[in-house]
Amino acid sequence: MTRKTAALVLALLLTLAGCSSGPALHDGFRHEHTDVDGVRMHYVTGGSGSPVVLLHGWPQTWYGWWPIMPALAERHTVYALDLPGLGDSTGTPSGYDKATLARYVHALTKKLNLRKPAIVGHDLGAAVAFQYASQFPTDTARLGYLDLPLPGPAIDGPTYRKLSWHIAFHAQPEVPEAVVGNDVRAYLKLFYPQVSFNGTAFGGTSTRSPFTDEEIDEYARTYSKPEVLKGGFELYRTLDKDVKDTENATPVQAPTLVMASQGQAQTIRGTAAPRMTNIVRALDVPNAGHWLVEENPQFVTAELLRFLSE
Repeated sequence: MTRKTAALVLALLLTLAGCSSGPALHDGFRHEHTDVDGVRMHYVTGGSGSPVVLLHGWPQTWYGWWPIMPALAERHTVYALDLPGLGDSTGTPSGYDKATLARYVHALTKKLNLRKPAIVGHDLGAAVAFQYASQFPTDTARLGYLDLPLPGPAIDGPTYRKLSWHIAFHAQPEVPEAVVGNDVRAYLKLFYPQVSFNGTAFGGTSTRSPFTDEEIDEYARTYSKPEVLKGGFELYRTLDKDVKDTENATPVQAPTLVMASQGQAQTIRGTAAPRMTNIVRALDVPNAGHWLVEENPQFVTAELLRFLSE
């Protein structure tokens, strides 16, 4: 079954089921909610074996992991979270800085009685994963760090905002909500190709999206909620605090896998290395821009399974 066909099937099942927590599921996965410190956190779980917690970035939700979750679940119990205030998680966290969000994630793992899970994050979710591993080393088996320069000693807030127009734009107070709020789906549809392989952010000219229409529909469903749209932009508005928190963070000693868009692994490793002392591999994902899972799911799956079994 192709990804597009799978997405169509999921959308049809969602419509028939009237599900309010996103796509209907198969392969033994299920939607769950747990209250954590005033936030009702949504996650999708399935599989069996040692626990793996997956943390999304912007503008995605747990659904960004769906292409690889069935394969991971053959060997592990998978928990794909909606970060506090995002996706189908409801309520407002006390902060959107990554250290605070990591504490919510940790509180959830404790409520679920997860014993030393592996923590894997992509994009800004990778910064949350780093903070989790730093703050809770005895509750971290391994760290997967996917495609994010780590805000901190190697790259400060002003420099970070110069990396891409969207980082500076999203960090502005109120402005992105006003510009994007009337048609969130159109904005997302235009944004996804820009940071894909051969997209303009990588010096190419391609406008082809690695996302299906159904996948864009699902992300637009959640980010069209004003509180979720605002929460997503708050992830960028906390960059200066994230830098300070990383500078003060305890270095992560857990075995760490870095994966990045083609040609960027060593650059990202360079930003991470001051605070990650046990990077076992830093890998370029072939033929992938920022959307590693969507653009090369086979490679990401194989390397994650390899890393988690070591």
